Amino acid sequence: MTRIRVKRVRHSKISWFRRSEVQVLKRLILSISTAVILILLLLNWHGNEGLILEPNTKSKLPPLMMKGGDPYIRALMRTISASESNFAQPYSVIYGGDRVSDLSRHPNLCVKIVSGPNKGDCTTAAGRYQFLSSTWEEKAKKYHPEPTQFLFWKEYSFAPEFQDAVVYAWLSDRKFWKADISQLLKQGKFNQVQRLLSGTWTSFGYGIENNSMTGDLPEIYAEILQEELQKASQKR
Repeated sequence: MTRIRVKRVRHSKISWFRRSEVQVLKRLILSISTAVILILLLLNWHGNEGLILEPNTKSKLPPLMMKGGDPYIRALMRTISASESNFAQPYSVIYGGDRVSDLSRHPNLCVKIVSGPNKGDCTTAAGRYQFLSSTWEEKAKKYHPEPTQFLFWKEYSFAPEFQDAVVYAWLSDRKFWKADISQLLKQGKFNQVQRLLSGTWTSFGYGIENNSMTGDLPEIYAEILQEELQKASQKR
């Protein structure tokens, strides 16, 4: 009886220790899981600091970094970014809403597309005008005002003012578009300009990737244009 009792006591102690170990292990797993979830939430919050703005709020649409220029083209540029990169700090945004800190050159980060007709592919779209790396390289060679050169290589800064400068010069290039975009805008033909540009900026009204902002673009443009015209008149 004594031996049996001792064995039972030992067995109960071993079982208790095992239960304690299991409880400790469960608590450890729970703590690790909680920590991982918190880290993921923090990373997600950091990556989306530039929250999407509400439509038709011209006061919240960031101004251009470039100075001067045709107010009609300037208003168009801001309207393009309303559907392409509608974030508080659009110049550093890459596809998906994450931001980059180094704008000394195009980020050239290929991010997987999660929706739309190109779902599953990856895109290097970046900046206020969501330039693909190949498009930026092509247009910067032609329109960038201050490339840096080392021997035979040229670098094209992706700084905000240069993003603006390249797009402004591109939109002003009547030969490229086979149209005078500024004149069309002055004639009130915004829809025609939308059709002209939708092959390049596919969320601009007649493209393949319209979004929640697309339908509001004519009204947004009209509001921003008044703001840009007022600024231009004050500088005269």
